Amino acid sequence: MAGRSMQSRTGRAKQRYGSNGERLVAGIVPLSADKNYVLLISATRRSAWVLPKGGWETDEATEQDAAAREAWEEAGIVVKITYDLGHIEDRRAPSQTTVEAPAAKFRFFEATVDKMEETFPESHKRSRKWMTFSQAAIALKDRPELLEALNKCTMNRT
Repeated sequence: MAGRSMQSRTGRAKQRYGSNGERLVAGIVPLSADKNYVLLISATRRSAWVLPKGGWETDEATEQDAAAREAWEEAGIVVKITYDLGHIEDRRAPSQTTVEAPAAKFRFFEATVDKMEETFPESHKRSRKWMTFSQAAIALKDRPELLEALNKCTMNRT
């Protein structure tokens, strides 16, 4: 796949931060073409399903660029961004943030999945699963920022 790295970016050396020191994170709500399904990925540190997301880095011109890169690295998908779902605040209590997981400001985008590859940068450590809206809402119930992004998207509610 020309132009797409098979290496996941790691570390926070290029991470962008907001005016209050919060980590700027871009994410994708990846939908099937018919908008009946959303693609969730397995979290790496616990047994849960999440949406592809990660830090917006200083060498990326826009949050859309960061979101599309994260979709590729974490889910192995090539996407067409269709809607800006806006900013979502981090709802974790200060006691739940750490140096490794600082407070974040999320910006999510709805996208259509154009292509899914079998081999991608994090294919060795992530699973993928297409879910209906109802299934995804249950899977994301413990992650309010991800659930808010799902609720903002235009997918069919089945």
